[in-house]
Amino acid sequence: MLPLGTPPETLAGCEEPPIRYIAVVDGEHYPAVIGSAFRELQERGDRVLAAVLAGGHEKLPDDDLDEISGVPVLAADDPPAVLARAIKQYEPEAIADLSDEPVLDYRRRHQLAAVALFMGVAYQGADFRFMPPPRPHLCRKPSVAIIGTGKRTGKTAVAGFVARALAERGIPPVIVAMGRGGPEEPEVLRGDELELQAKDLIEVADSGRHAASDYIEDAALGRVPTVGCRRCGGGLAGGVEISNVAAGIEKANELPGDLILLEGSGSSIPPAHADASILVVPASVPEEHLAGYMGPFRLLLADVAMITMCDDPHGSPSQVSSLIRDAFRDRDGSRGLPQAEIQVIHTVFRPHPTRPVDGADVFVATTAPAHAGGSIRDHLEERYGCKVKGITHSLSDRKRLREEIEHMADRTDLLLCEIKAAAIDVAARQAVDAGLDVVFMDNVPEGVGGSDPTQAVLDVAGMARGRSGL
Repeated sequence: MLPLGTPPETLAGCEEPPIRYIAVVDGEHYPAVIGSAFRELQERGDRVLAAVLAGGHEKLPDDDLDEISGVPVLAADDPPAVLARAIKQYEPEAIADLSDEPVLDYRRRHQLAAVALFMGVAYQGADFRFMPPPRPHLCRKPSVAIIGTGKRTGKTAVAGFVARALAERGIPPVIVAMGRGGPEEPEVLRGDELELQAKDLIEVADSGRHAASDYIEDAALGRVPTVGCRRCGGGLAGGVEISNVAAGIEKANELPGDLILLEGSGSSIPPAHADASILVVPASVPEEHLAGYMGPFRLLLADVAMITMCDDPHGSPSQVSSLIRDAFRDRDGSRGLPQAEIQVIHTVFRPHPTRPVDGADVFVATTAPAHAGGSIRDHLEERYGCKVKGITHSLSDRKRLREEIEHMADRTDLLLCEIKAAAIDVAARQAVDAGLDVVFMDNVPEGVGGSDPTQAVLDVAGMARGRSGL
C-alpha cells in the first residue's frame, strides 16, 4: 500500500491492487477540491466508499453536505465515533486522511488513527502511514495482555501481582513475557516449582545472558510458569519489528494453567491477540503520552487502566483519571466505539520481601525515585520488622551504585533488592562476595482511594474467559 502522496511517475511503475478507502475530510477545503481528490484516487483504480467530515465550516455551503462527487459524506460531531461506525458499515482497507490543520491537530488526528488501528484498518495521509500492529489469535486459552505507556511504569510488578492474585483464587496463569534482553529461543521457567536465589541469577549473568529479564522476575516473584521471549524494535502504536513471541505462546499453550498473561515490553504491545487488557499508567505520565501520540490506541485496547505510583509528588492521579475517561467516553458501542468504559484503579507500590527479614539490618536497592526513600524505609520497618541501614536508588547508574554500596557489608546483615539488571550484576554480586544474604524484594500495587486492584484483576479475567469462548 503506497502513501497517498506517491508521485504519478512512481505509481506508473507499480502494480498495486486497488484500495477501498474511507476518507477523512474537512470544511476548510472547498468541496470541489475534495471531489477532485476523490476522482484522482479513483483514477488510480481505488474506491472512496464514504467520507467522514471531521469539522471546519469556512468553505462549506449553507445547506447540509450529503455527498461530494457521488461519495456519501457523514457529518461528525464526534469524529472518532463516526469513523468507527463508518468502518463497521463500509469495511474499508484503509483510511485516507485528506484533512489538515487547524481541523485536525496532532491530538485529534492521532485519535482517529487510534480508532482505525484498533479496528484493524490502516490510516494514512500525505506523508505518513500507520499500520495496525499484527495481533493474530495464537492463544488456545483465555488471554489477558498487560501493557504499559512506556518503561518504568511498574508493568512487570503488576504482572507478578496479577499472576499471584489469579493463582490464589484458583485461576492459575502462565506468563509470556518479551524483553529487549530475552532469550534467543523461548525459555520456560517453572516459577511454580523452583525458587531462584541470588547465586542462580549471578550464574545467569556470568553466562552472558540478561539475569533480570522480565520473565525471570515474573517466575521468581509471580511464582507461576513463565515463558521468556525477546523482541527488537518498537513502533509508535506498540508494534514490534522482530520477536519470537509466537513460538513462546506455543509453549505456553502446552503448559499447565487456565489463562495466559501476555506481558508487553516498554510501550510495545504483545504481537498477539488478547481477550482483555490491563494498561499500566504511572501517575507522572506526560499528558501527550496518554491523550496524544498513540496513547489513545492503548486506551482503546484497555479494559482496566491501573494508575501506579499515586504517591508520586510529580504526578496527578486525578488528572490522569480524567484524561483516561475523557479520551473515549461511553465506549459501549452506541457511539461506534467497540468497548465499554475503562475501569480506572489507583495504586501505590509497597515493597514486599520474599522471605522474612524481621530483626535484620538491611540495605535496600530499588528503582524507586529518591523522594520515595522515606516511605520505603517506614513501610519496611513498620510492616516487616527490619532496620533499614542504607538505601540506593541508583540501579540505572552502575558507577554510582558501586560507590553507594561500597561499604554495605560493614553496616548490614543482608541486601534487600529488586530483580533488576544492576541489582544482580553489581549489588547482589558484591553482597554474595562479602558473605551477606540476599533477599529479593517485590513491589506490590496496593489500592488507594477505595480502589481494589485484586477485584479489577478478577474482573478482567472474567472478561477474558467470557470473550474467548474457551
